[in-house]
Amino acid sequence: MAKTFRHSAGFGKRIEYWIIGNMLKEGLDVYIPMIDDDAIDAVIRRKDDSFITVQIKARSKEVVFGDAALFAAIPHEPRKNYWFIFYSERMDKMWIMTSEEFIKESVQNKTGNNKGKRSIWLNGKNTKEMSEHCKSQFEKYLESSFDRLK
Repeated sequence: MAKTFRHSAGFGKRIEYWIIGNMLKEGLDVYIPMIDDDAIDAVIRRKDDSFITVQIKARSKEVVFGDAALFAAIPHEPRKNYWFIFYSERMDKMWIMTSEEFIKESVQNKTGNNKGKRSIWLNGKNTKEMSEHCKSQFEKYLESSFDRLK
């Protein structure tokens, strides 16, 4: 059965809800904005009653080989209490970083249609073995839980 555009277009939203569901399972107090016009997919109230905002980015298992954890053309300026969650379905890996960490680790396009936008390529590839792996400099952001957000 062929994948439809509707299936592809809904991937990001499905992963957002899956990740938010996992946050709830871990006991996080999560709120979901009704409108996503400020790049906020979730708001989390911490135990100290402070709040953080979270942007969730995901790549499907169907992307081109080598791009399993390539997140490109992201408009972003530094934001206090703002976090990114990057998820690669094919690699089944999740990276969590603050706004400041994302800016430090990403590259900013200097020219072209995406001038000023940021990209981060969290994976490397082995063409001989046809495998993808987390680049070593990004291993410190790999997470299997949401403890960093707590």
